[in-house]
Amino acid sequence: MSLRIAVALAATFGAGLLVTTEAQARAEVVGVHGDYSPGTIVVKTNERRLYLILDQGHAVRYPVGVGKSGKQWAGTTRIDGKYRNPAWSPPREVKHDKPNMPDVIPGGSPRNPMGVAAMTLAGGEYAGSVGGFVSYGCIRMLNDDITDLYGRVSVGTQVVVTR
Repeated sequence: MSLRIAVALAATFGAGLLVTTEAQARAEVVGVHGDYSPGTIVVKTNERRLYLILDQGHAVRYPVGVGKSGKQWAGTTRIDGKYRNPAWSPPREVKHDKPNMPDVIPGGSPRNPMGVAAMTLAGGEYAGSVGGFVSYGCIRMLNDDITDLYGRVSVGTQVVVTR
């Protein structure tokens, strides 16, 4: 496993601690509209929600934290890696903003923002926290939610991020 583990959604789906009551809503099956294939992950950053499309009219919806103002992005990519208890290396931009941060935070450490699992996407290098506009570009999930999503998707899953 390389130091690229913390590559965020232009980079990473990572887990984190519950920090707002808004994030307390757990995954639920909901109705959806749109032309997405089953198995596609759709992240709507303006809603701070991630949808795993089940069929033409249904999805599993999860609360997520998304990039701070100026750190958000949109586009289509694919999951290119899945990791359990990953170590995390702060990207250059994070180290610039927080120069005293260690170069590597081991997996399992309470200071590691990646939590119990991470799924990397093609491109990028960022990370953050749950329930608001709080990260450097990552899509952050609660530990229980990332564990559920991790078991439902595989490397190669299409991911669509909208604002």
